[in-house]
Amino acid sequence: MILYIAEKPSVGRAIADALPKPHQKGDGCITVASGDVVTWCIGHLLEQAGPEAYNPDYKKWDKAHLPIIPAQWKSQVKPQTRKQFNVVKKLIKQADTLVNAGDPDRVGQILVDEVINYCNVSPAKRASTKRCLINDMNLDAIKKSLNNLHNNIDFIPLATSALARARADWLYGINMTRLCTLQGQSSGYQGVLSIGRVQTPILGLVVHRDQAIEKFVSKTFYEVFITLQTTQGEQFIAKWKPSKACQPYADEEGRILSNQLASKVVNKVMHQQGVVTVVKQTKKKQAPPLPYNLSTLQIDASKRFNLSAQQTLDICQQLYEKYKLITYPRSDSRHLPRGHLNDKSKVTQAIAKTSPTLADAVTQADLSIVSNAWNDSKVGAHHGIIPTARSTGSAALSKDASNVYELIARQYLIQFYPHFEFAEKQIDSEVAGGLFIAKQKDVLCQGWKALFPKPKSSKSDNEFASKNLPNVAKGHSVDCIDASLNEKQTSPSKHFTDATLLGAMTGIARYVSSVDIKKVLSETDGLGTEATRAGIIELLFKRQFLARKGKEIHATQVGRQLINSLPEQMVLPDMTAHWESQLEAISKKDIKYEAFMHPLTRSLSTLIEEVSHVSFSGMQGMGKAYTKRKVRRKKAASANKI
Repeated sequence: MILYIAEKPSVGRAIADALPKPHQKGDGCITVASGDVVTWCIGHLLEQAGPEAYNPDYKKWDKAHLPIIPAQWKSQVKPQTRKQFNVVKKLIKQADTLVNAGDPDRVGQILVDEVINYCNVSPAKRASTKRCLINDMNLDAIKKSLNNLHNNIDFIPLATSALARARADWLYGINMTRLCTLQGQSSGYQGVLSIGRVQTPILGLVVHRDQAIEKFVSKTFYEVFITLQTTQGEQFIAKWKPSKACQPYADEEGRILSNQLASKVVNKVMHQQGVVTVVKQTKKKQAPPLPYNLSTLQIDASKRFNLSAQQTLDICQQLYEKYKLITYPRSDSRHLPRGHLNDKSKVTQAIAKTSPTLADAVTQADLSIVSNAWNDSKVGAHHGIIPTARSTGSAALSKDASNVYELIARQYLIQFYPHFEFAEKQIDSEVAGGLFIAKQKDVLCQGWKALFPKPKSSKSDNEFASKNLPNVAKGHSVDCIDASLNEKQTSPSKHFTDATLLGAMTGIARYVSSVDIKKVLSETDGLGTEATRAGIIELLFKRQFLARKGKEIHATQVGRQLINSLPEQMVLPDMTAHWESQLEAISKKDIKYEAFMHPLTRSLSTLIEEVSHVSFSGMQGMGKAYTKRKVRRKKAASANKI
């Protein structure tokens, strides 16, 4: 008997639908006509054992117990899903062959593997276990996946990476949360100070941005623009480029801070004759953006529709599981397997039916175009998020679901549109010893950009001019017929939004201070995973470390005080970003589990010693006591939710 183990009931039922009928529904499983069985987990059936499982004394929070580092790690069955675990365990023992059909990512991999390992499966059965990778919940796609099983043993590095991540989170979270809470209570703080290796640096990003905005002092700077006229009477605008001699009057970004200097330039060039020194003109092509992964989709959905990261993820799960309109959403890939080109006609027709606003775009698509997105070498366990060949009436979807589907569909359709083409032209002129530059971009072919609605007003609108620059050559004379002085104010960075905070998490190298770690993160960039980033942000809101003000995200007073009290290495992303790169290296077999865990446990002891001397006096009187009644209420709510 072959036993297929899915990550959740909905996927299990979809797998059963692709297997021979008739079916016999059992308690937590489905037996198909061939005698094979499909069962499922309900998320994680196992969880990391709590500290008290290693030593009953650890039930009480005491600094003397720290660091708590298990010699032999223990897992335990989650009480809420014990019944389903027993079903899966019994079937595992009865099965001849096991198939891991968890979601196609590292969490889906470990979620099923940990159950198999916990059930003490024989080495032979474990070695023969297969892996089914399902990216598309439609019947034909699932049948293809079932006919193309992989050896589960090939995914051991992925599972090991997930295991290392979970254990690192446990070690860091348990030890540092206990220590900081105890330190906080001794300083007069009421309640728990939750610490996480990802959540705390993310909170640090927001706190540091808020404080930088508050400390920001605006400066006045000046720009000089002149109107030049050719011998043919054509006019164009050029901007002054300050020379090196002007650096003493400029800020670090080269903006002139001296009104006197800028005014002098205006007076000096007015009605003077100049000469064209450089003329550059190049034609450029811009390929369509790749299909979405989860983070890029969440960022665009936030910008376009003001959806939070969690809202977008929830909508995607619905589009994937309930409506089967999109492929697996928790993907970190933006490329597609070339085999999917065989479905392009069906997928585009499904788009036209599901999203009528894109019907014309489907008609005009050139399905003979093969963009850079189709690249088998860049597709791992899962691929970019794209529509499936399934369709539904637009009225069946909520407004938000329809909007998110349309984003995904448009990003797929542009793969069948030509490149956006434009010409870049630059004219450098010298007038009265000063350099003045005119730049312009002219659209030659809209290409894939024709599918995107033009923004009402944005900086990008001004990149492409409605009036062309004149045709001049090096050495041509020009006359300065007007000059103006523009006074502007420097502005601070903007507060984070859902979109920009997600962007910071995926592009964390920009916020890392260590030059060495920046290099390491050049390819393995990002804090958290595609599947966890939305949850981490929401967690910070639930713990009242963050608050929303319209679209903006601000740190609360508690969140701010926590970050300002902790050692720098805990609140900067350097350490956890380095961990992320090592976890990625484990999944690629570049380093071993021990090479990650041993240094981590050593550094944890050092960090505990440092935090033991931290005072949280700035948090005195803050927080709320976490009573036993609240603990019981929280446990009951969690059980009901599951």
